[in-house]
Amino acid sequence: MTVTDLRPNMDHWQERVDLAAAFRWTARLGMHEAVANHFSLAINEDGTRFLMNPNQRHFARIKASDLIEVDAEDPATMDGPDAPDPTAWGLHGGLHRHCPHARCAMHVHSIHATVLACLADSRLPPIDQNCATFYNRLVVDEGYGGLAFSDEGARCARLLRDPRHKVLVMGNHGVMVIGDTVAETFNRLYYFERAAETYIRALQTGRPLRVLSDAVAEKTAREIEDYPEQAKRHLDELKAILDAEGSDYAA
Repeated sequence: MTVTDLRPNMDHWQERVDLAAAFRWTARLGMHEAVANHFSLAINEDGTRFLMNPNQRHFARIKASDLIEVDAEDPATMDGPDAPDPTAWGLHGGLHRHCPHARCAMHVHSIHATVLACLADSRLPPIDQNCATFYNRLVVDEGYGGLAFSDEGARCARLLRDPRHKVLVMGNHGVMVIGDTVAETFNRLYYFERAAETYIRALQTGRPLRVLSDAVAEKTAREIEDYPEQAKRHLDELKAILDAEGSDYAA
């Protein structure tokens, strides 16, 4: 029996386990920032109720049972134990209110995505297969207005209303990645950070970039979208590693 075979008497247990694994692996990759940053997962049809990490809990310590349930339509949520910090409420609450298609949302200040967000031109050209994954599928926020309290969170959410856009490069801030499931969203977050690193390192050479044509970039993006089960298998393998190590993420 693995750790993930255990089923405490809590709703949405498998979703909690998946999300906890994503937190743990994000920390292992150094893509978190201290006790900041947030992941959320919608648990009702319109997306206004969601699971997310408790206030300022380190990603490396988060367990499935730690995740709190948040109601984006009820400000009293902020009065509960371990309520999310105001920026988490503003950013993720705004996203789940305005973008019901964003079932899962992961916001980090990972190094290479944030470097990209600091460039005057924060677009990601399709210079390799990973970069091509995001061709025509990301949007850049050019209007950073400070910490993501309620108004700023709602402004950011409006930028992701087009379901084609799966990544928001938050200028001067970081990145927000959305998806249908924890596995899909984490896989996308992982590959976006890798793509941003490739691009930043290519820029550092000072040599001309080999940019794919629009047609090939779009074809590649579609092929990757249709690639069978990659995201699920990725997360399943990470959970298997955590289980083998005796991690308590699924407790």
